[in-house]
This record gives sequence, structure tokens and C-alpha cells, in this order.
Amino acid sequence: METKSSVEPLLLFHKLFFNGAGRLRSGWRFSIFAMAMLLTLLVLGNGLVVVLGILLNSTQAASAFLESPWGFIVQALMLLLPALVIGWICALSLEDLPFASLGWARHRGWVRDLLTGAGLGGTSMLLAVALAASFGGFRFSIITSDVLFGVIRTLLVSGLIFALAAAAEEALFRGYPLQTMLRSLPAWVALVPTSILFAVVHLDNPNAARGFTFFNTMLAGLWLAIGFLRTRSLWFPLGLHWAWNWTMGAVLGVPVSGITQITPQPLLRTFDHGPAWLTGGAYGVEGGAACTLALLLSSFFIWHAKIVTATPEMRSFTDGERPTTAHNNENPLSLL
Repeated sequence: METKSSVEPLLLFHKLFFNGAGRLRSGWRFSIFAMAMLLTLLVLGNGLVVVLGILLNSTQAASAFLESPWGFIVQALMLLLPALVIGWICALSLEDLPFASLGWARHRGWVRDLLTGAGLGGTSMLLAVALAASFGGFRFSIITSDVLFGVIRTLLVSGLIFALAAAAEEALFRGYPLQTMLRSLPAWVALVPTSILFAVVHLDNPNAARGFTFFNTMLAGLWLAIGFLRTRSLWFPLGLHWAWNWTMGAVLGVPVSGITQITPQPLLRTFDHGPAWLTGGAYGVEGGAACTLALLLSSFFIWHAKIVTATPEMRSFTDGERPTTAHNNENPLSLL
């Protein structure tokens, strides 16, 4: 027979790991997903470099492949597939939730959400560039007919790459990690960790400016997370994310988070006249104040205009914790 004094430490230990619904706490679930993803990406990343080095018989050729369209596609899939699989395993094993809970269910209105997000994402990028251009930061030139084939190829190929990359980042940041936090924390608290991590991973991009780059990318993470909150699925933020990048790179010819290789022949040529604090400089418009204002205005519009809404099914997945089947009102340590 245990005494009260000996049971109390066990109760505290249990509360440290488990919540009132009998589930492992969301912070631990988040950590399990993050560690599993980190280890998987380390193995896959190193393995990819080794395999490419062997197949191409040159580390330089391997590096060149990774900078090619096929290389970007492989890297996007290498991020997307583990995020889906590990997210599904975590949802099922830790919370008894189906794959549909990850936000990719073909729920009622999912195509509308995707297209609405794409329209708003492209418009938000045009707004950012227009704000910078209105102060003399950008000038544009139109392509000539002799490069039309290259422009069409860039629009199509980059569209696929940006779609896969956006899906991968949505699955990684607005997928299971954000959703598991939402089930037990207020939305404004749950949004912060994933948005900060979203910003951190972009700091190694070419020409990143530590100040505006970090703040704007974190703000973009919040913008996309607000898109998820409005629909509780990933189709709407996927549309936002994809169209933002595609419009920026393939249509306007602006560096996408410092990257230009994906869009060698954009529809327009954009000439940056600065200042960098406004236009973002070599990093692209995402590193400047024009982007900050555009994201704030777009976030405000998404949240208050209510152009999209969540279905009851998708809302049920993140509205709260699902009690374990074995959970009851008794203290799990009451029999000690």
C-alpha cells in the first residue's frame, strides 16, 4: 500500500508527460515529430549526397544536380514524404487520429480553398512589389518574343517545383507540429513555435539579411498559419504559399528567398533600384519593408473577410484533445 507522500511525486511525474485527456502532452508530441524528422533528414540528406557522388562520379556534378530543376524536385520530395509519413505515424500512434487530420483530406470545398488561396497569394505578392515600385524601388521590362519558349518552360517547370516545395513546407510546419499544438494550446501560442522555426530554416538562404529576413519569414509563417486556422486544412495555405513564390519568381523575376536558379527566364524582368530595406535587395522582396506591409494587410484580410471557412469535420480534428479510449474520470494512479 502506497502512502500519500510517495504517490504525489508519481502524480507530478505523470502530469509532466500526460494531460487531462490521458494523452502525451502536445509539447512532447511536437518534440517527437521534430526529432524524428531531424534524424530522417540527416540520413536522407547524407545518403543522397553519397549516392549522387557515386552515380555521377563527382562531388561537383552532384552539387550541380542539386541546383538543377530535377535536384529541387528531389529535395522537395525528400522533405514532403517524410513529413507526411512521420506526421501520420505520430497522429495515429500518439493521438488515434487518421491521415485526414493532417490537413490533406479532400473535404467539401478543398478545390475552392486551393484556388482561393492561390488567387490571394499571388495578389499579396503583387501588392508587395507594387508598394516597393510606388516608391521607385522596382522597374520592370517585358520579355521579347525570341525567349518566349524559355519563359513558358520557366512558368511550367517552376510551377511544379514551387508546388512541391510549398506542400513540403506546409506539411512540415503547418502540418502535424502546428496541429498537435492547437489541440491543447490557445491558437496565438501554438502559432509561435512553428513560425519561428519556419524563419530559422530560411536564414541559410543566399543573401539573407538577419533582421528583415527573419522577421518577414516569421510573419509569413504566421500568415500561412492564419490561413490554416481559417480552414483547418492545408489546401488554402498551400495555394497562398505556392502562388506567392510562383508570382514572385516566375512572373515578376524577383529572387525567391534569395534563390534565382528555379526561374531563369521569368515573364518580367524586375530591376531593383533600392533601398534594400524597402525592396529586400539581393534576397528579394521578402527581405524588405514592402513585404512586411503586404503580409500584415493580407493576414488582416484573411482573418476578418472570412472568404473561406472550416468544415465541421476538419474543425473537429484540432478543436481539442481526444480522450484516450482507456481514459476515465479516475486518476490513473489512484490504484497505487
